[in-house]
Amino acid sequence: MSAAESSTPRVFIARHGETEWSRNGRYTGVTDLPLLEDGEKQVLGTGKRLVGPGKLIEPAKVGHVFISPRQRAQSTFRLLFGDDGTSNLTSSGKVSTEEMIAEWGYGDYEGLMTDEIRALRKKRGLDQERPWDIWRDGCEGGESAQEVSDRLDALIKKIHGIQRPCMYGEKPADVVLVAHGHILRAFTKRWLKYPMDFDFSMMMPPGAIGVLSYQKHDIDDPAIWIGMALPTETE
Repeated sequence: MSAAESSTPRVFIARHGETEWSRNGRYTGVTDLPLLEDGEKQVLGTGKRLVGPGKLIEPAKVGHVFISPRQRAQSTFRLLFGDDGTSNLTSSGKVSTEEMIAEWGYGDYEGLMTDEIRALRKKRGLDQERPWDIWRDGCEGGESAQEVSDRLDALIKKIHGIQRPCMYGEKPADVVLVAHGHILRAFTKRWLKYPMDFDFSMMMPPGAIGVLSYQKHDIDDPAIWIGMALPTETE
């Protein structure tokens, strides 16, 4: 990554660590599960390697952190940044708990697995010609793909407001989103201006961090990092 590229604001998307339901593949929206011990270790390992001075996410370059209200995301934020980083960001007014980055509202499908959801929908007379796809069909009793798209577009507009004046590194403007698997993949689609049902497969394991930014310092030309060299760690 060149010096010019590094001055362009970035959006880091951080998925919370493992919970009991993410471990066994159950859809977890509003159910407020804690991190498992293994989930805490995942996040601590990520934070140790990627968060801190001279690392991928430098707290001094962060303009704002948006965190889902669920405890698994709140805990992940604290573990990623540590006590000092959490305190410094919070006291400087750079941390918000944000409903717009809460997990997809699964409604009737909360706590179910994909096969169970598809069987339930078949029983209700749905999807007779093609299997259920959340990106197209949304969730009964929960959010549609359009509703999720609308709230993420509103969040992206807010992020653009933070980053637009800082496209050449005029001041710290990196944004960190700490949230959930489905909503972060949905956010990535909308960041790239793809419709929710665009066929764009993504994988994001618990505790993972992804990177989004802009090409040529242009706020109207969003991009995704598909690979990058990590900075040398400082002692």
